[in-house]
Amino acid sequence: MAINDTKSGFATRAIHGSMHTSQPEGALNPPLYMSSTFTFERVEDGAALFAGEKPGHFYSRVSNPTLSALEMRFATLENAEAALSFASGMGAITSVLWTFLSAGDEIIADKTLYGCTFAFLQHGLSRFGVTVRDVDLNDLAALKTAITDKTRIIYFESPSNPNMRLVDITAVSTIADQHNIKTIVDNTYCTPYLQQPLALGADIVVHSATKYLGGHGDLIAGMAAGSADDMLQVRVEGLKDMTGAVMTPLTAHQIMRGLKTLEIRMDRHCTSAQTIATRLEAHPAVREVYYPGLNSFAQHDLARRQMRGSGGMIAFELNADLAGAAHMMNALELVKRAVSLGDADTLIQHPASMTHATYTADERAAHGISDTLLRLSVGLETVDDIWADLAMALDALAIQEVAPRAA
Repeated sequence: MAINDTKSGFATRAIHGSMHTSQPEGALNPPLYMSSTFTFERVEDGAALFAGEKPGHFYSRVSNPTLSALEMRFATLENAEAALSFASGMGAITSVLWTFLSAGDEIIADKTLYGCTFAFLQHGLSRFGVTVRDVDLNDLAALKTAITDKTRIIYFESPSNPNMRLVDITAVSTIADQHNIKTIVDNTYCTPYLQQPLALGADIVVHSATKYLGGHGDLIAGMAAGSADDMLQVRVEGLKDMTGAVMTPLTAHQIMRGLKTLEIRMDRHCTSAQTIATRLEAHPAVREVYYPGLNSFAQHDLARRQMRGSGGMIAFELNADLAGAAHMMNALELVKRAVSLGDADTLIQHPASMTHATYTADERAAHGISDTLLRLSVGLETVDDIWADLAMALDALAIQEVAPRAA
């Protein structure tokens, strides 16, 4: 069976996808090409490369053999025609959006997005004549009403960062197709192992590869995947000429290493997060838990339809105020207070004051980001140890909250 055949298992493609049958000097892993430029045998060869008439590399802001190996491997995982690598997740998002938007265009964005994405859309694109409309994409009637003849893109995350809202990718993509609008989905939380938006109808998928794809908290990177035509346009316009957000060869090499363990890591993240979410739901200091794997999750059925697992991310609300939330987080010992996610380490953060501080207080209220909402990235530690640390901090919060009323 061919390694890149979609009939091959996910782990097989993650380990072997895009590898040639023979590597230089018989190396098991692809070489690291630390070169900014590439030579030409003849002037005519250089001209043909620049014109796109001949395959190959001439400058690493456009392409590099190490990056190409990663891009081809990632495309097989997303079942895409092509993929692109970027210096960061925001580099991927901005490069893609700049490619397909012009002054006077409109973009429809879901009501809840990662803070920097929200800031780029609302406070960045608007400065250049692009109108951004916030729409609850779970309300398909509202989506249809918001579409105009200037709408070029519908953009969303599923699950959303930080409160785990899902969007029906197929339903939204179907409506977008009827109006010749591109659907772009941020698939960072799920990775292509748990969800494949392109197979559900989306046009382009973007990732912060900093998270699960790299998996070890030691790199910053982004990825995008879609049709060969779309990715070529992003490469020569958004990436090469607009943002220059080019991934380094060393980073690409690290991500390919991370991809080799992506399936087994995601399985562990999912199993542990399910256990933690179930225990959080039963704790008196917790008011509500948002996790797709819980029967109580409002969109549990949708999660089962479009995701093959519930992921490693949990959002939960405390029976406390802002000071109580800070007290609980500060009491943690094993679980680390840090932004980012998808690491081997379990991480917790306070969206309202950290990742989503770009929202105003009114915007946070409108977008479902309360002062006591916490975001937990469940790591790869022994799950009982993760829970013991969380339970200790929650128990202390419960005692603190109950004691004054008991007096």
